[in-house]
Amino acid sequence: MNQPLTGVYTAKRKDGTIYFRASLTYRNKHISLGSHENQKKAHEIYLTATALLSDSSIRLEDYTEDAPLAFAKWVSLINFRDNGLYFSSPIYIRPRFFYYYFSPTEFFIFDKDDLFYYSSRKISRRGGHYFVADYGMQVNIMSRYGIKNYAVEGRDYRFINGNRNDLRYENIEIFNRFHGVSVIQEKGRTGYLVKIHVKGYVKVGVYDTEVEAAIAYNKAIDLLKKAGVDKAYTPNYMEGISPDVYTDLYNSVQVSSRLLHFRKRCAD
Repeated sequence: MNQPLTGVYTAKRKDGTIYFRASLTYRNKHISLGSHENQKKAHEIYLTATALLSDSSIRLEDYTEDAPLAFAKWVSLINFRDNGLYFSSPIYIRPRFFYYYFSPTEFFIFDKDDLFYYSSRKISRRGGHYFVADYGMQVNIMSRYGIKNYAVEGRDYRFINGNRNDLRYENIEIFNRFHGVSVIQEKGRTGYLVKIHVKGYVKVGVYDTEVEAAIAYNKAIDLLKKAGVDKAYTPNYMEGISPDVYTDLYNSVQVSSRLLHFRKRCAD
C-alpha cells in the first residue's frame, strides 16, 4: 500500500470516484490549496505552496503558467507570507493601497478603504465590464464611484493619471454624476444638457448648473408618468439640498414644451 504523500488527502465524490485534495497549515491557519485527479500532482501543489510561504525571494512575478498552483492562490499565499493576512481573493497589500490580480500583468489598484469589500468578493469580467456578486446581484464595480453603466470615459468621467486600472478614488474624476445629464460647451461656456429616453431621446433642456439639470430630469420623469408613460426611470437623488430649496428649483426650472404636452401615444 502506498504511503500517503504529505499535504495530500483522499476524497470521494458522490459518484464514488476518488480525487486528491492538497492543503497546509501556516501560522495556525488551515488553507485549502485545490484538488487534482492525480495524487502526485496534488503533492506538487502542496510543495509549491510550502515553498512560497518559506522562501521570501519568490515573487508574484515569478509565476508561470505551468506552475502547479493556481495564480489566485499564489497571490493569496504571498500576501499572507509578506503581510500576515490571508484572503481568498487574489489581493496583495501595499502600505496605502492594494492590488487585485487577474494575472501577473493584469490587476486593479484600490484604496485601502476598499480592502474589506473586495477581500470577501470575487471580481468577474463580462464584455469589458467588471462585476461582483453583492446580495445576490451582479454589481458593476464602477458604480461604487457613482459611474453609471452607460457612462462614457472622457465624457462622464476620466482617470486623472491616465491609468484605467488605477481605481483609487483620488484618480477618478466624475463629470456627470446624475442620470440624464451631460456636460457640454455652448457659446464658450459650460452647460448641462438633459435628455430622457422615451422611444428615442427627448431633449429636456440645457441648464446653467448641474443641480438644476438633475432636478429638470426628475421633473421630466414626473411629467412622463402623468402622461401615462410606464417606464422604470431612476430619479436623481439630490443629497445636501433641503426640501424647500428642492421645491423652489423644481417649480422654477423650465423643461421642453414637448414634455409639458406629452401624450402616451407619442411613446408607442
